Amino acid sequence: MKSLVYFGANRVHSGPMKVNFIHWIAAVCCISFISCAAFHSKPNPQSPEKSNPTSVGPELIGRVASIPADRRFVLVQSYGKLKLEVGQILTTRGPDQRTANLLVTGESLGEFSAADVQAGLIEVGDAVYLIRAAPQTSPNPVPEPAQTP
Repeated sequence: MKSLVYFGANRVHSGPMKVNFIHWIAAVCCISFISCAAFHSKPNPQSPEKSNPTSVGPELIGRVASIPADRRFVLVQSYGKLKLEVGQILTTRGPDQRTANLLVTGESLGEFSAADVQAGLIEVGDAVYLIRAAPQTSPNPVPEPAQTP
């Protein structure tokens, strides 16, 4: 049996490898694809048209973790990282359609934040929602007509 690899002196040397038409087409296609990718425009993250709009309306942020005996404030346990600002309005909803309004006081420790009860009935375990209002845009003032004396 003959070996496929031959190291003898009768080796035939052919000239440089011939490049046929298909190899040229493949090389041109590869270069054109690479050059097209270099000129591809990337989206601008600061573009207002393409930025994700903030949701308007209530957003579920946590649950009522505890209520002291005097029922004047509650501890809200947040479901994720959330920084509540002083004066933000929260609403709650219980399983039997009870609702209440809360006002964030600013005290927080870890995932727990304190909020004053403003109105309504509240129980431990009620869902807590953050009210996000639509951004206020001031309308363009209409110039008053000039009055002649």
